[in-house]
Amino acid sequence: MKLEISGLDFSYGGREVLRQLNLQVEEGEFVSILGASGCGKSTILKLLTGVLSPAAGTISVDGEKVQGMTGHFAYMPQNDLLFPWKTILDNVCLYGRIHGTAEEARREAMENMAAFGLSGYEKSYPSALSGGMRQRAAFLRTALCKSDILLLDEPFGALDVITRGEMQDWLLSMRRKMNRTVVLVTHDMDEAIYLSDRILILGGHPSRVVSQLIPPAPPEGRSRDWLYGQGDLRRRIHREIMGEESEET
Repeated sequence: MKLEISGLDFSYGGREVLRQLNLQVEEGEFVSILGASGCGKSTILKLLTGVLSPAAGTISVDGEKVQGMTGHFAYMPQNDLLFPWKTILDNVCLYGRIHGTAEEARREAMENMAAFGLSGYEKSYPSALSGGMRQRAAFLRTALCKSDILLLDEPFGALDVITRGEMQDWLLSMRRKMNRTVVLVTHDMDEAIYLSDRILILGGHPSRVVSQLIPPAPPEGRSRDWLYGQGDLRRRIHREIMGEESEET
């Protein structure tokens, strides 16, 4: 098992946020976490990165327990957080500069600019890019980390509906090329259905995983037409989030 969370408890300001949280993610799997606002979705990612510390429970990667900040996780927040005074190339190579591998990072960045739709913008500044392009740059910066697990915290949530859809299409096409284990936190049911191998629903007070759903895998691959036909799955996710169904499946 690539990632395992067992018996995790977390409280904030005297309020219990998570209790006995258990989840597993396999190598190369794309898992989305859905739940009502304030249920602790983003908190889980912060616990994984070591920004927050659990009150109880364990986090394991490849069967070994990890604590605090480690090199296993690369985190991408909702905002792109690009430095406006740095070029796109310098922005995406940030982690390489921090860890003393700047030349290697620049080489890898240049090799991947076209795949991330950024070819020709290497020397541009963030203000010259659209919102979607800025997010692709932020994603490339995250992907260039040597971490084997990508944590995506609503990476497209700040984009308009059309751009968000384009970014989801792009990420779906990039999944096979990246070959990474991914944990996505999102409020968007369609995003979770479209991108995920498995969807985990958080519920309860305090929160825990109350259900898991596996979107069907059409032989011809996923498409927007396929997504529009997933009304039954969308309704089931909504019922789960609203607490109308609570039995784990």
